[in-house]
Formats: sequence, C-alpha cells, structure tokens
Amino acid sequence: MADLLWDDVKWFFDPVDMGKLPDVFVPDTSVEDWQVVLDLVREQGWAFEYSEGGAVLPLPRAEVVLFRPADAEQPHLEVLPAADVVAIFRFYAAEEIDFDVDIRELQGQERLDVLCEFLTAIGRRLGKRVLMDYEGGDGTRPVLGFDVVADRVAQLVEPPVT
Repeated sequence: MADLLWDDVKWFFDPVDMGKLPDVFVPDTSVEDWQVVLDLVREQGWAFEYSEGGAVLPLPRAEVVLFRPADAEQPHLEVLPAADVVAIFRFYAAEEIDFDVDIRELQGQERLDVLCEFLTAIGRRLGKRVLMDYEGGDGTRPVLGFDVVADRVAQLVEPPVT
C-alpha cells in the first residue's frame, strides 16, 4: 500500500500555488550523514551527475565537497531515483542535507510513490526525518515527510480549506 494517496496530497503538488521546487531537507546532520547519502546513491544504482560550475566531475567524498574553498564553484548533484524524476542536492552545510524536487515531475500516484520511496530510502539509511516544505519555506512547517518511528512518509499538515 502507498504511504500517501495522491487524492489526499495533490493540493501540495500544484506548482502554481506551492512553487515548482519544494525544499526537502534532513535536519541535524553531519559530514558522515552526507557521506551515507552519497554512498546510498551509488548503492541504489540511481543515475546521477555531479558538477561544479557546469563541469561534470566524479562524485567526491562528502568532506571534500563540504569543505571546499570559499571561492570554489557551487557543487550540484542531480540524482534520478526514476526516469524523469530529479532530486537536486545542494551542499550548503554539513548540518543539513538539502535538495529540491520538481513538482511538475511528481504528478499522479505513480510519481508520488517514487518520491515516497526515495525519501524513505534516505530516512531509513540515516535513521532521521526527511521533510518537505514549500519552495522557499523556512522549514518550520513541513507538509510531508519520512517519519522514522512510523517508518513511512506521512502528510504533516492538513490541506487548506477551499
């Protein structure tokens, strides 16, 4: 059975109202947690592309990318957990793993299931919550996320009253 049902959460996946690139994050992380995610990407066989300043490079270790010089090009990791579903990881700080997904790629139950499986894989491996907020949200009111105790992705807020 699906973690979430499309009809219950489709309101959040409206790119006009909610933004096209909602923020996904794992709070309270470390360099070691980042490395666990990078290892998971390889282990799962997900297609990926790592780049810095537009130059495609081999995927480095977490400590290399997180502690690069201040004037270095911004690193960018695109992970495809399924065809045409991309998660774009940003390496801003060791203390939070953050990435974006494109709502336009996540329309319908099948694509929602891909997202839930992706969040679950990361959350289980880290043993931590993986939360999704509105594009540009401050992280204080995530809409959905992987719940470690329940071992599933759950809706965290009620839909707006229409």
